[in-house]
Amino acid sequence: MKRLLKICFDLTLLSFIPILSWFLLSIIVDKNLINVFTLIYPIQFVWLMFKSIFSVSPNIGHKEDKDKNAVMNGIVIGTIVGFIFFGFVILNINSYINFMNMDINIYKNFAIYSLIQLFIQLVFQFIIEKLYYENKNSLANKYSITFALINFLVLITSAILFKNQIVIISITLLSILLYTVYILIRNTKKFKFNLNILKYIKYDSTELFNNLSFFIIFLFGLSAVMNFDPKYILSLTFIALITDTQWDIFESISEVAKIDIASGHFNYKKHRKNAYRLLTLLLAFITILFIGLYDFYNLDIIITLIFLSFELINFIIYPIYKLKTCFLQLEYSPLVTTSNKILSNILRFSFSFWPTPFCTGLGQVASSLYQLLTLNFLFSEKYVINKKGYIEKKEVEELCFN
Repeated sequence: MKRLLKICFDLTLLSFIPILSWFLLSIIVDKNLINVFTLIYPIQFVWLMFKSIFSVSPNIGHKEDKDKNAVMNGIVIGTIVGFIFFGFVILNINSYINFMNMDINIYKNFAIYSLIQLFIQLVFQFIIEKLYYENKNSLANKYSITFALINFLVLITSAILFKNQIVIISITLLSILLYTVYILIRNTKKFKFNLNILKYIKYDSTELFNNLSFFIIFLFGLSAVMNFDPKYILSLTFIALITDTQWDIFESISEVAKIDIASGHFNYKKHRKNAYRLLTLLLAFITILFIGLYDFYNLDIIITLIFLSFELINFIIYPIYKLKTCFLQLEYSPLVTTSNKILSNILRFSFSFWPTPFCTGLGQVASSLYQLLTLNFLFSEKYVINKKGYIEKKEVEELCFN
């Protein structure tokens, strides 16, 4: 549980600080800036795809296949690919904002800021992930705290001192860029360059295709929601803001599970117990945020509670199928688990075309229930959990007929 909380702490900082920043920027600079979070939300799943391909997979490959060059190759290639992708989106930012049915004049500057910040944070996360797999969680915590504080304090101080948005953005981005470069230099090792990292995608292919699907789902789903009454957009943004950090934190159960599975020390019951302990804390935090921030927005209570109910259902069932997904991915069949995830996301994507502002939430619940049923079936066909919580292969019983 202690290691889980350390990783949670890092994810909390990297997720909550940007959300808190948008809240404060909407007060200090422009009330509309709170919607930049929703505008850029689909791009976050591309960020997670790059993390999966160039960070998680190479780190597992380093442990599983003893490839000492995998991690550094992932960092270098991931940085280059990330630079190309985020640069392309920035060059076409007007088209992107138009597609999301939002105002270019209001959102362009801080949309660009958010994209550059995501790129810098991606490179920073490559280093943090490397430290996780080296069991240097305390050092990762130290780096994460410093990065979050620099990002938050410089941004908000600049917003208070300067009226010009370009000045605010430039000072903040330069600050976190310099710190990231410093951390990168401190943790760089000599390595032999190759493209072998592509063969390690299998170790995290489920998450890769999951995030690709989510990018498509939210790109079209949020674009569709923007066409409805603004009260739906406001409620959706509010619920996303008070739950998104919790989802990022909750993903730590997957991080820890993969590390233990790759190391041969995975105890399902222990991980599940810790997951629900963590969930209790997260739900308490969501309740506090809901009560504390509700009066700052002119929200429709019924619409807001409907969006919240979708999130709560998914939180409750997530640990059950997620832990089994991680195990089956690494120990049984990456192809089977990835294919199952693709099917669940096709189901979820189909809801994006429903003519309702609740399409994304309904699709999320349907996808989770599908995974809960199918993964429990796949798992029970091949494995059992013993009394101590460890997973064992089922013994094949042969009937002999005389």
